[in-house]
Amino acid sequence: MSETKDYVIKVTDVSKDYGKFRALESMNFTVPKGSIYGLVGRNGAGKTTIMRIISGLQKPTSGTVEYGFDNKKLGNVGALVELPSIYSNQTARENLVYQYINLGLKIDGSIEQSLNFVGLGNTGKKKAGKFSLGMRQRLGIAMAMSGNPEVLILDEPINGLDPQGIIQIRDLLIKLNKEKGVTIIISSHILSELSKLATDFAFVEGGKVVKQIKADELENAGGLETEFYSGTPEKLIPVLNAKGLATTFDPSTGVVYAKGYYNLTNIVLAANEAGVNIARVVTKETDLETYFVKLVGGESNA
Repeated sequence: MSETKDYVIKVTDVSKDYGKFRALESMNFTVPKGSIYGLVGRNGAGKTTIMRIISGLQKPTSGTVEYGFDNKKLGNVGALVELPSIYSNQTARENLVYQYINLGLKIDGSIEQSLNFVGLGNTGKKKAGKFSLGMRQRLGIAMAMSGNPEVLILDEPINGLDPQGIIQIRDLLIKLNKEKGVTIIISSHILSELSKLATDFAFVEGGKVVKQIKADELENAGGLETEFYSGTPEKLIPVLNAKGLATTFDPSTGVVYAKGYYNLTNIVLAANEAGVNIARVVTKETDLETYFVKLVGGESNA
């Protein structure tokens, strides 16, 4: 009986050299099964290189890539790295037929099902060269999904799209993940959109993964900061400290700043017991972009 693994891809100490240039330096990360795994990093950080390696398009100079499934079977890894390979003078269906032939798949009704799934079922005889960029990306995703792969690898799939196109791709990927159980690895420099999509993140800088984190840990890991307004801040500070929050006080405004994760109801009850009135609470959530900038050193490294 084969072992069931809780990951789809495990990258261990992967390095990649192009001549004297080292694009990846001992990269390590693990992609959980069923996740939408976001690779975050600026241009040149190494995102595309590692995507090409885990897609099987390149080999690492050193290190290993392990798969939680049979990656040797054609179609088990779907990839859209850089631009989709589309025949501009052919229809959407004809492009999918060619992809099926390349993978040795039976030409059947699943082609129409796939086109309908990505919202291209009514394109008929329209040539792909006449498609909008968003339509071309959705066709590329449909082609990458041929054979029902275990994992879908997408490099900047929303780059250059208008807001409507971004929403369509985002909704499509969430649908693929939820309805078909496909694990998705995606990179994007539009961090605000990636934060709406990914369940897990790996932050890439200088060819290394400098941090892995789950979406629901982002606020706490980034240092959730809250402003507490009270008429008696000197009494409030010990209450917050007792709940494990680090505090600073601005005497010019009377605001108590607290960092850390907490239950607001418990804070309010404890404050009441101490005779402290909390007039206002303002929470500043740490978003993906802010966290990334702090993690890799901000504009000085841009």
